Amino acid sequence: MDHFKALLGSRYFIWATLALPSIPLLIQLLTGISDGSGLSEQQAREIREPAGTFAAIALSLALLMTPIYQLRNSTFIRWLLARRRYFGVACFSYATVHMALYLVALESTAEFIRELGQFEIILGWLFFFIIVPLGLTSNQVSMRLLGRKWKGLQRAAYVVAVLVLVHWTVVHGPMPALIFFVPLAVLEAIRLWRLWKATRLRRSGPVVAG
Repeated sequence: MDHFKALLGSRYFIWATLALPSIPLLIQLLTGISDGSGLSEQQAREIREPAGTFAAIALSLALLMTPIYQLRNSTFIRWLLARRRYFGVACFSYATVHMALYLVALESTAEFIRELGQFEIILGWLFFFIIVPLGLTSNQVSMRLLGRKWKGLQRAAYVVAVLVLVHWTVVHGPMPALIFFVPLAVLEAIRLWRLWKATRLRRSGPVVAG
């Protein structure tokens, strides 16, 4: 039992679990490369879209942990919260694969420039440019160097979530986006409401009888 608990608590177990969705994508990628003709646009899309989905799932799970913890403080939630950065790094990794395969599927620089003006593409690039510094600073060294600024930087993940929500709505329609982000929006709304209520009670001060 102790060995099992040690395994579950290991960072390598978390990394392996978060990497599991990449295995079929990696197999598809290697299969496409090994045939000698390179990845076709269709093959790149078949890998790119799930990678984007896994990035959105990892981001949503990372952001869900704080409101869930504040609503229900349990050992398991605390365990997850302590490993929230791993989910953020997984989001960054899958998003990088998503963007790289988007670039691979482009036939020319002219096509890249032409698509760059599309609303959903602008959202995708904004998302990626914001998540790069978040992913690169999700380590102990960056936390020590940035100090209190680190948490402020990581709050940009909420901006990323909004960009992903709008991007998904434009590309796939509202339903897939809402499935992933409505739970987060509801829990965040409850958390902010409770925070506002607690702040209001503190400001009103104790009620003096008589």
